[in-house]
Amino acid sequence: MRPYRYDIVGSFLRPDYLKDARAEYAEGTLSADQLREVEDKAIKELVEKEKAVGLKAVTDGELRRRYWHLDFLASLVGVEEIKADHWSVAFKGHQPKAATLEIVDKIDFDENSEFLDHFSYLKEIAGDVDCKMTIPSPAMLHLICCVRGSETYKAIDRYKNEDALYHEIALAYQKAIKAFYARGCRYLQFDDTSWGEFCDQNKRDDYANRGLDLDQIAKNYVKMINKALEAKPEDMTITMHICRGNFRSTWFSSGGYEPVAETLFGGCKIDGFFLEYDSDRSGDFKPLRFIKDQKVVLGLVTSKDPELEDKTEIKERIKEAAQYVALDQLCLSPQCGFSSTEEGNILTDEDQWKKMTLIKEIAEEVWG
Repeated sequence: MRPYRYDIVGSFLRPDYLKDARAEYAEGTLSADQLREVEDKAIKELVEKEKAVGLKAVTDGELRRRYWHLDFLASLVGVEEIKADHWSVAFKGHQPKAATLEIVDKIDFDENSEFLDHFSYLKEIAGDVDCKMTIPSPAMLHLICCVRGSETYKAIDRYKNEDALYHEIALAYQKAIKAFYARGCRYLQFDDTSWGEFCDQNKRDDYANRGLDLDQIAKNYVKMINKALEAKPEDMTITMHICRGNFRSTWFSSGGYEPVAETLFGGCKIDGFFLEYDSDRSGDFKPLRFIKDQKVVLGLVTSKDPELEDKTEIKERIKEAAQYVALDQLCLSPQCGFSSTEEGNILTDEDQWKKMTLIKEIAEEVWG
């Protein structure tokens, strides 16, 4: 039953030979076809490792992407990636290469999207193992352009009425859901950092000073996501991963889920939530009281450093969470991916598989 008792957020560290190939492609010394061959090889090797560690669902590790979100969002019709002087949020340490998005025309999903081909290749090599596709949440396009970028955002005529923007983002995602389903995808995940920002009191204050009502925006996001989910067939599982930033083992938001819990957990018709819970920056489990019938995948094992967690402590935390959500609705995963951008977190390939082995062992001991 998806999500699985031990599961993954999605991204994995890029092997050095793939990083080298991407650098050669950027320099113009490697063709797109040659890069794709290297990516195919790296993904095939990754899937074998995922299967070897016992995962019930595998991903392509996002190995074809530079960023977990911008690549997909910029592939939408009507959206363009543009250079930026600085990143739209400030990480606590390393900073990603700056880029942002601009809405230039009617938003739509390209039914010839390369991301559909990416999934088809994963399904082809995975055999009889379930395949999970990860894409940024519908909320991320609005967040980047209209919330983080609110001071410079200029709505095109079509979207002067913001309800039209929300509606057409949802319709684009409906098309995406149907298109992935047609390729055989039965497990799709929306990755979303908006909720992590909305939990951060400093960011809430900053956005309020800009005249933004985050509580209303949160309601709009849930409505938009639910509209997108209307396209979900019965035998498809769609989950959401919530994060507070994950670049080179750094972060950009802090705060427990309480400010968004009732709106999000109580109102979003997603099948499961992957929730970051690897540090005190994520708060306690009390906000989980608003969970209804969704599964909750507890991100209790960090992907940010190589140190292995103590099994007993993780089991105790699962027991704490079970005070608010039935144990049968709970699962376990890393708090985030291991490589949300192509640079990757500060740990080794061996480290990430040790983490996955630990998660599987704990899950089998807790749930049998």
